[in-house]
Amino acid sequence: MPHPRAMPVDVTPRERQTLEHIVRQQNNPQWLVTRAKIILRAAADQTNGQIASELEITRNTVSSWRERWQASGEQREAVANEMDDDKSLRELLENILRDNPRSGAPGKFSAEQMAQIIAIACEDPETNGYPVSHWTPKEIVMEAVKRGVVESISERQVGRFLKRGGLETAPDPLLAQHERKRPGGVQRTGS
Repeated sequence: MPHPRAMPVDVTPRERQTLEHIVRQQNNPQWLVTRAKIILRAAADQTNGQIASELEITRNTVSSWRERWQASGEQREAVANEMDDDKSLRELLENILRDNPRSGAPGKFSAEQMAQIIAIACEDPETNGYPVSHWTPKEIVMEAVKRGVVESISERQVGRFLKRGGLETAPDPLLAQHERKRPGGVQRTGS
């Protein structure tokens, strides 16, 4: 069964030049290059099936980007008429080709709160009145609440912040490791 004719795509010569530059630049993210290729091929009257096959993506993806490109026509035209510099045009095209913001609840903790929690983990626990040489997530939680950084936070969330902050590669452990009993009664520190 034949597919309906794909929506035509209009690309001005300046837009084409900018999209071709995006495709040629080697340090651009793959998602941006792929989407620029979709628009260039669509402007060259390729079908959704041809584009999908060449770029190894789905027809629905091609169709969606065709529609988004055409829906941005007035916005693109306004910028083209207002500004002559290619940098503004490129920024606009990159914004058009970005993913839409995702739905969902905003994060519970601000970047500042995360930074303050990570800073606590970098301090010496003994200078803060804790009788340990390394922080545990439980003690970081207690200290963050005590300082008013957060009203409450789970030990697990503290662990996520520390891991996301790149602290998992620190040469010395920032968190105390629990001792585990091994068979035969020998104790071992670490995981």
